[in-house]
Amino acid sequence: AELIDAVGLTEHADQRVSRLSGGQRRRLDVAIGIVGRPEVLFLDEPTAGFDPQARRDFHDLAHRLSDLDDTTILLTTHDLDEAEKLADRILVLAGGRIVADGSPDRLAREVAREAQVRWSLGGAGFVHATTDATGFVRDLFAQHGDAVADLEVRRATLEDTYMAIVQKEEEQA
Repeated sequence: AELIDAVGLTEHADQRVSRLSGGQRRRLDVAIGIVGRPEVLFLDEPTAGFDPQARRDFHDLAHRLSDLDDTTILLTTHDLDEAEKLADRILVLAGGRIVADGSPDRLAREVAREAQVRWSLGGAGFVHATTDATGFVRDLFAQHGDAVADLEVRRATLEDTYMAIVQKEEEQA
């Protein structure tokens, strides 16, 4: 019952598997996978077919398994947003070999060293690319103080990083 609840299937617990939707079957697969609290859990595209709420619930479950139960999770996914949210370490494969290995932040910093800082001042919008976002923001506030509004610092996403890595590998091949 605890596992069924953890994957959000409590209201469907009495149904036959054949009556579950595709997304519900994927949740059941995850519940079966965590029976006995394994030390290592292999998940292949675990949220395919999940609605947004089920995906968020799964992410919470993955964090609980990893953080509280000390479960190592090996996740295969093409959903780079999901990988960025869940992974401590990313391996990028191209041509059947590992071409990048590191945390999402480290990989992004290696590929796209600049961050984009966006802000508004007196109703006007500004954008600046910098390799030292922290220093730039510190100077921005030192110069303009509370007049700075709508501040946003954007680094390369994992998708941006992945595309740059794969493009580089293809150019070298």
